[in-house]
This record gives sequence, structure tokens and C-alpha cells, in this order.
Amino acid sequence: MAKGGGKSHRSAGTGKFVTKAYANRNPKTTVGETRGGGSTHGAHRSAITGKFVGPAAAGRWPDRTIRDS
Repeated sequence: MAKGGGKSHRSAGTGKFVTKAYANRNPKTTVGETRGGGSTHGAHRSAITGKFVGPAAAGRWPDRTIRDS
């Protein structure tokens, strides 16, 4: 059986992985990530929409954005 797949959840405020239950209770400040996905080369993503945002937007809302690696 191959590893990877599935989804992990990360807090935008702390950057730490959180449980699915926590993510469901706090949808505006958590981001779902596909395990085993490719690199985004340090791009910023909105925890609310899941869309990529620029560094200026990430600076304005640091608790609602994640820097992907």
C-alpha cells in the first residue's frame, strides 16, 4: 500500500498540525493540506479561501495565512 494521500490540517496562527475536529470547529484559521503533495516553493495561502495570496496580504493577515513549503 502506498504512503501519502489523505489530508492533514494546519493552524494558520501557529503553523502546527491540528486534528480534523479542531479544523472543523475553526474553519477560518485552519488549512487542509494533501499529504504527499508537491512543493509550492514558499508561497502563501489563505486559511479562509485556500487560495494563494501575495506576501503583502500575508503580512496584513499573518494569523489567517500559511506559508507552504
